[in-house]
Amino acid sequence: MTEQRPEDAIAPEAMEPSRPETRPGGLGLADDLVMALRFFSRLPTGNSPHQKPELNRIAMALPLASVVIGIGPALLLIGGGLIGLPAYFAAALAVAAMVMVSGAMAEDALADAADGLFGGHSVARRLEIMKDSRHGTYGVAALCLFLMLRVSGLGAIAAFNPLAAGAIWLAAGIVGRSGALWLAVALPAARSDGVSATAGTVRGRSFGVGAVFAVVLLFVLAAPATNLVALGFALVAALVVIAGWSALCRRLVGGQTGDLIGALGALVEIAVLCALLPFA
Repeated sequence: MTEQRPEDAIAPEAMEPSRPETRPGGLGLADDLVMALRFFSRLPTGNSPHQKPELNRIAMALPLASVVIGIGPALLLIGGGLIGLPAYFAAALAVAAMVMVSGAMAEDALADAADGLFGGHSVARRLEIMKDSRHGTYGVAALCLFLMLRVSGLGAIAAFNPLAAGAIWLAAGIVGRSGALWLAVALPAARSDGVSATAGTVRGRSFGVGAVFAVVLLFVLAAPATNLVALGFALVAALVVIAGWSALCRRLVGGQTGDLIGALGALVEIAVLCALLPFA
């Protein structure tokens, strides 16, 4: 009888060189879209395995994800105007729907960022305040102003053209979310245990592809309701806000966090709305 050696009892695959663990799910655009929707919204996305969020993968799919996230509230705004609801009431309903669809992600991020950046006197204290789920005076003020600007801006456009209001809002949201990811390109994570650090950085190429897609959608959606001059102003406004917020984050906390990225998305959205509003 042949004596069995210890290594013969080991499964052959265990003796092979170690290989990277296979990801659950796929790596195509559809999987990246699902990842983006799960990260930025509360929309149902099926029963596929949840993967660890990766901002670099999300970046290229985010413009399409933003369309999916924003289409329902935009249609509610358009439909409310077409059936005769007062424009500002329809705008308030649509904004409420967006808050529910997005899980109030932008609102919470803006409030946390305002509290942290302007309520602390050191980098450590600012990051500590941002991590606190409670909102202070700066946060509440920023949240209220954001909601008021959203409702009043959309209501003003919807009073004349509900279809234009929905299209412009959808475009502004796309540019806002995609543009906000510049922080993850330009700045390191300010905390090693934050959401942004966990989700990784964004490479310039991935951001660029997503940004170009977002700009194309801005032109497709908003051009019929405005003009090329208005779209140029909107892009300049978005770039100014992104550059200014990036410089502020670098100076006050030396990096970026998930709250700072989310807050930038909200600020860019408002900047685009403000730029397009006089031309709608």
